[in-house]
Amino acid sequence: MNAFKLLTKLTIYYVGITLLAWLAYRSFPLAHDYLPVGGVKDMITQTDKNLLQGSQQPIAEVKNFGESLIWLSVAVVGALITAIPVSWTYMSIRSGEEYDQSLISTILILPLVVTSIVIVVQNSLSLAFALGGIAGAVRFKNSLKSSGDALFILLSVGIGLASGIGAVELAIVMSIAFNYLFVLLWWSEYGEREGMKRYLSDFAPDGPAAPPPPPPPAVG
Repeated sequence: MNAFKLLTKLTIYYVGITLLAWLAYRSFPLAHDYLPVGGVKDMITQTDKNLLQGSQQPIAEVKNFGESLIWLSVAVVGALITAIPVSWTYMSIRSGEEYDQSLISTILILPLVVTSIVIVVQNSLSLAFALGGIAGAVRFKNSLKSSGDALFILLSVGIGLASGIGAVELAIVMSIAFNYLFVLLWWSEYGEREGMKRYLSDFAPDGPAAPPPPPPPAVG
């Protein structure tokens, strides 16, 4: 089944990434102090209740230029690694005229852009307002082919935000939950009705497509 192949591919990918991260942590345990991880814990345990004041994230542990480059590189690469399986899910569940190749590029590149922007405006309310003004001056006229595609855009933005604040682990959890839920919906064909407009591609076993039905006999 196509869904089973996608599920197997996702599982192997996430298990491999987890093993590599675990081996890297075991080999370099002190590197955790200046890597973009642990941001979720800081947000949950912070005592600052001022919503207009940026909270300090693990980036504060970076003490020199070299460590800052490592932090930024890991954050950007982490966002890309997290977004790659999301593009696999889109390519598997979408087909026909509704398939949009430009959206795949957006899924991969948008998290990197958002990560960089979050790092720029972090802990600076004035920069955040300046960025909002710049973004408001740019008009985006590209419309999505389906409202369901907006979920992939929102996830890409969420991955970038999580990576930018030093919470790559949150980005990975969002990616895992999103992909496995979509595979489950595709596999179960949840909510499908005959004659309805489909968002997910038709779930069918691999193999040659069934021949089209014969045309109806001519009348008269």
